[in-house]
Amino acid sequence: MGERRKDSARREPMFDAPEPRPDPVGTDDGESTRRPRARRRKGGGRKASRLGRIAYWGAVLSLWAVIAAIGATIWVGVHLPPIQSLEIPKRPPAIQIVDLHGRPLATRGDLYGSLVSLKTMPRYVPQAFIAIEDRRFYSHYGIDPVGVARALVANVLRRGVAQGGSTITQQLAKNLFLTQERTLARKVQEVVLAVWLERKFSKTEIIELYLNRVYFGAGAYGIEAAAQRYFNKPATKLSVAEAAVLAGIVRSPSRLAPSRNPNGAERRAQTVLAAMADMKFVTDDMAKGALMQPAQAVKSAGANSVNYVADWIMDVLNDLVGRVEDDIVVETSIDPLLQASAEKSLVDELNKNGDKAGVGQGAIVAMSPDGAVRALVGGRNYAESQFNRAVAARRQPGSAFKPFVYLTAIERGLSPDTVREDKAINVKGWKPENYSREYFGPVTLKQALAYSLNTVSVRLTLEFGAPAVVRTAHRLGIASKLEPNASLALGTSEVSVIEMVGAFAPFANGGYAVAPHVVERVRTADGKMLYQRETQSLGRIVEPRYVAMMNSMLHETLVTGTARKAELAGWNAAGKTGTSQDFRDAWFVGYTSHLVTGVWLGNDDSSPTKKTTGGGMPVEIWTKFMRPAHHGVAIAGLPGLSGSPMAGLLPSWDNARSPPRPEAPVQPASASNGLDTWFIDRLFGRR
Repeated sequence: MGERRKDSARREPMFDAPEPRPDPVGTDDGESTRRPRARRRKGGGRKASRLGRIAYWGAVLSLWAVIAAIGATIWVGVHLPPIQSLEIPKRPPAIQIVDLHGRPLATRGDLYGSLVSLKTMPRYVPQAFIAIEDRRFYSHYGIDPVGVARALVANVLRRGVAQGGSTITQQLAKNLFLTQERTLARKVQEVVLAVWLERKFSKTEIIELYLNRVYFGAGAYGIEAAAQRYFNKPATKLSVAEAAVLAGIVRSPSRLAPSRNPNGAERRAQTVLAAMADMKFVTDDMAKGALMQPAQAVKSAGANSVNYVADWIMDVLNDLVGRVEDDIVVETSIDPLLQASAEKSLVDELNKNGDKAGVGQGAIVAMSPDGAVRALVGGRNYAESQFNRAVAARRQPGSAFKPFVYLTAIERGLSPDTVREDKAINVKGWKPENYSREYFGPVTLKQALAYSLNTVSVRLTLEFGAPAVVRTAHRLGIASKLEPNASLALGTSEVSVIEMVGAFAPFANGGYAVAPHVVERVRTADGKMLYQRETQSLGRIVEPRYVAMMNSMLHETLVTGTARKAELAGWNAAGKTGTSQDFRDAWFVGYTSHLVTGVWLGNDDSSPTKKTTGGGMPVEIWTKFMRPAHHGVAIAGLPGLSGSPMAGLLPSWDNARSPPRPEAPVQPASASNGLDTWFIDRLFGRR
């Protein structure tokens, strides 16, 4: 019993004691080897459990990713219009401006060419786009996973955007329905719409829609507009080389347009040709031929300055046809050769002598004697300044305004041989002087106008009244407000170049009023006439005998006066120079029976030039333009100077005296009258 109590004594747990090792006695080999196996199975189970957890959570995440993708697609679909209501949107109207021969000059709005059927184009035209943009076009269903993967690999390898994964169908969806923003939502919308397009249209219809809507740069949308814009031909006549250039543009129209980056466009076209040859769309010989004779973009005549014309047209178009909702063609009176010549004459002279003369800007307007504008340049460089100085600017014409003073005088009984005194004059403290500060005493009106004598012009204005001169100028076509004061005689009221040229036109056409215009007709793209300019005469505003007298006097300006460098061999030409106060503006408006042209030079901030006068650079520019403009034109005299009885009745005058230097710049007056009454009475024999 004592032993049993001893054996059953309580034992406290010993947490720090080592676990007793199993007694090896009585243990066989099988027992000793099973324990290690049990331990190995336990470690393998933990590993399997870890892999199971990874698989589980991977499946969960994948499920959530699928749910998120489905949700995003549903969200995007909700924000799309109902698929069944989607229609190919109507594109905005395009306004194409053409010259007098019907050739394109410029566009406003975006240029959309007429729709071209795939059947009418050479096969290699659509094939060029497929080769470079979407090789698997005919095998995918709007989205090309192979293409996306290929683009992704290429972009990763090149560490940038080397390729795009969008199919032609996706690009069409984006062009038709979406914006150009790069967001995930827009990309999903693009995919949804691409699938819809593939279900609704055939592959032929999709590639045709694409070619007629894709953007090619320079405002040209569609293959027809691009072919006309860059190569001046229809899309049905494109060569392999030209098709390769156009296919290469769509990747980056602003950077690869051949009109802006011919070298870049050619390199891209070489890539397109290689892709076409690789896909057997063209033979090796065709590809080599295209490489040997790369396509060259056609440069439009006057491509820069003609934008001044286009802007002017857009300003008046609404008054002619109202709101534009369809594609229209505006037929103009612009002669592209004269436009290019006018631009070159102005720019070359400014580049050569502008800095030296302190002249920064200029403008030219040339019109036929009936008012049809043949060329208009509104500034030195349209890309740098779009302000149209030919139409919108108002500047002092200086002595170029004097013909209206002299016409007022001869319509009231004077003649070219009427004598007036050239001597100092004082009008309430204003003392206009001649350029040379010399006075020639008694001179004929013909001499006074040819030499641009300021005092005689002021005397005539005071004699017949400044309001009468204002009425004469307005009758001939000056629309700007004119101040009826004494200094009006010297051109201190501001006018535009287009006004001055239009107001000189009656001298060239025999005395008939003109309305300067550039728009002849406006029609829709399918030929419906929206506007046609009336050709009826506006009526006579100057009697023939007065026209003859004015032409006789203004012709003398080119023979012995301030514009001697402007004489045109074989032609009766006439005109008047002008220089405003402090040499701020320099003018010359000259004309023949074929063309009336005005030139203005100055600075936009009205700062003075370096004593540039109308008889200098403006006459040089006028002559450089007018001489080639009359090549091949049948010579015809001015009214009253050739083949007119009036010509023989106009007496000549003594040219023995040396002419003075060009006209003086204007000195402004502060009053419209106030010339000493006694002097007026003595001068004109009054008592």
